[in-house]
Amino acid sequence: MAELPTDDTDHDDAVTDDFFTREYGVSAAHAGEFLVELGEQLQSGDGDVTISGDDWEIPFTYGEPVELEIEFVGGADAELEIEVELSAARDGEMPSLG
Repeated sequence: MAELPTDDTDHDDAVTDDFFTREYGVSAAHAGEFLVELGEQLQSGDGDVTISGDDWEIPFTYGEPVELEIEFVGGADAELEIEVELSAARDGEMPSLG
C-alpha cells in the first residue's frame, strides 16, 4: 500500500462518498518512497492499487491505459509536474499482465 507520511500540517480536505482531495507538502525522500510503493503496485499488473494517509484509505481498481502527464515550466519560478491518472476498470475488463 502506498502510504503518505504523517505530518502536523492542517489540511483542507473535502471528503464525500464520491470525492476526496488532500494536498501534502513532504520531503523529496517521502515523495519518492510514496511513488516507489505506488509504482510497485502498478508493476504488479493486478489492476488494483491502495493509497492511504493517517485517517483515510482508497482502494481502487483501474483499467488500461494509465495516463501519464509531464509538465515543465521554465524561468525564475521553474516547476516540474508529474501526474498519473488511473481510470476505473470497466465491467468485464481484465487487467493486462504485461
